[in-house]
Amino acid sequence: MKRIIMITGGQRSGKSSYAEQLALSLSSTPCYIATAHIWDEEFRERVERHRARRGSNWTNIEEEKYLSRLSIYNKVAVIDCITLWCTNFFYTPDADKQQSPDVDEVLRQLRQEFDSFVAQDATFIFVTNEIGCGGVSINPIQRRFTDLEGWMNQYVAARADEVILMVSGIPVKIKG
Repeated sequence: MKRIIMITGGQRSGKSSYAEQLALSLSSTPCYIATAHIWDEEFRERVERHRARRGSNWTNIEEEKYLSRLSIYNKVAVIDCITLWCTNFFYTPDADKQQSPDVDEVLRQLRQEFDSFVAQDATFIFVTNEIGCGGVSINPIQRRFTDLEGWMNQYVAARADEVILMVSGIPVKIKG
């Protein structure tokens, strides 16, 4: 039976650890779907720490953009995270720095990809960041990304069976 769970919160709020614990409570062999693009050595080390923390009972899958390519039928999967996934659609290293991505078009692509991915029967545990809780950036591209992320979070939350907000390591159920 399909189930969508969204775990949101600020950076270092405990989202990923909580998602992993939840997945292990639902399956002894869950999947971890990493959406991150590794931009630098510090981030690579962070990814390695996360991978080591999970252990060998996890199936680790790396997919930066096209989640719908993955078949996870009847499995429990942590998708970490929506924010980095959105980044991969919004920003590409070879893009013209002067050109702002079309937020509406990127949002359309993300929604389409999300809908295709979650059409399969599985338990989806999406991790995301609440990046709009801080101040308004002076950078116009950053403001556009914050809009995109906020709208995508709303889209996922509306379709989720459960939404959990992590606050300083404490899960607060806000839906379901």
